[in-house]
Amino acid sequence: MRIRMHLRAWILVGAGLLAAGAGPAYGAGASSAGSVAGSVEYTVRDLGTLGGTRSEATAIDGYTVVGSSQTSGDDTEHAFAYDLRRHVMTDLGTLGDASRATGVAGKYVVGESDLSAGGPTHGFVYDLRTRRLVDIGTLGGGSTHVTGLHGDTVVGTSSLSGDAVTHAFAYSLRTRTMTDLGSLAGPSGDSTAAAVSGSVVVGSSSLPDTPAGTTHGFAYDLRTRTMTDLGTLGGSSSTANDISGPVVVGQSRTAGNGLTGYAYDLRTGVRTDLGSHFLIAQLVSGNTVVGGDSLLSTTYDLVTHTSAVVGSGRGVTEVKQITGNVMVGDDFAPNSFAFVARADNGDFTYLASLGGLNSAATQVDRHGVVAGSAALPPADPVSVNGPFHATVWVPHTVG
Repeated sequence: MRIRMHLRAWILVGAGLLAAGAGPAYGAGASSAGSVAGSVEYTVRDLGTLGGTRSEATAIDGYTVVGSSQTSGDDTEHAFAYDLRRHVMTDLGTLGDASRATGVAGKYVVGESDLSAGGPTHGFVYDLRTRRLVDIGTLGGGSTHVTGLHGDTVVGTSSLSGDAVTHAFAYSLRTRTMTDLGSLAGPSGDSTAAAVSGSVVVGSSSLPDTPAGTTHGFAYDLRTRTMTDLGTLGGSSSTANDISGPVVVGQSRTAGNGLTGYAYDLRTGVRTDLGSHFLIAQLVSGNTVVGGDSLLSTTYDLVTHTSAVVGSGRGVTEVKQITGNVMVGDDFAPNSFAFVARADNGDFTYLASLGGLNSAATQVDRHGVVAGSAALPPADPVSVNGPFHATVWVPHTVG
């Protein structure tokens, strides 16, 4: 799948579930589209494409938005970087075939590119100043997949020689070296990296002398080069999916073989059972955890130990990212709408499309600018959406 829009709306359109004229009015108690907290409104901006029909924005940092776009004639997909000051979209090229940008920090853009049609995938780094695209290589196998970026560290998963084993890796943008993080089961075990914060990488690893598929979450310290088994809530397996400062979040089996979300403090070793509403997509920012149960998203304050449902509680909410107290994601009921929500006061705001019905948000920066995708007006009266374009929603104070 070349354009990874991650828009459930496309599936719903194909299934005939979207109704023309349906809008976010069903969200009882939610803020109206375009306003948040009663004093902030969002202006939607179309970032365009690289000449093709569709594009999507996946990450934002400062004035740079990155993502992927179809090229002229919709022949292939290329990674792009968009400068919000100059209103210019730059084609970042490829390592052979298609490419997709997944993260940006300062002057560096990271992502993945197929070396050939149907061939292996390698991670890449693009320097916005030198305009150089660099293949970050592998741990000896055929492919790498990038999953996280923080500061000058890229993390992901790479196959080893023979492509039978995969290990988590950390790639330094400063030294241009890739470090094999190994696994809790030794060199022959599998591991995957999910996220990085500072010098700590978190992910999941196989264990020695356990059934295939049994994993534990881990934390790897790049300074001490040590991997710590994060254990479980009494069950056989766990995962680690995100980290913010010393707090790691993930999923764990309990002593009764149930599934629940957890938070683990690397400083104190305290593990918090978050409950069954945090089974999937666990994210953390500071002391705020957010997760889902395939229907609702819920926040949990690690200081006050209080939780709250994100949005109205109607429809399916999926939080894609949290920065500070601000969350962005999509709401389906059954239509797909991008939203901004706040964990501190419960505000929930739908974001406008580009003239079509649906939209999707993927990331928010520290200034509150949201990146994602939105539908253009439909070309015919029986459709609710035109093509989806990379989009930003820019906040501004009113009143």
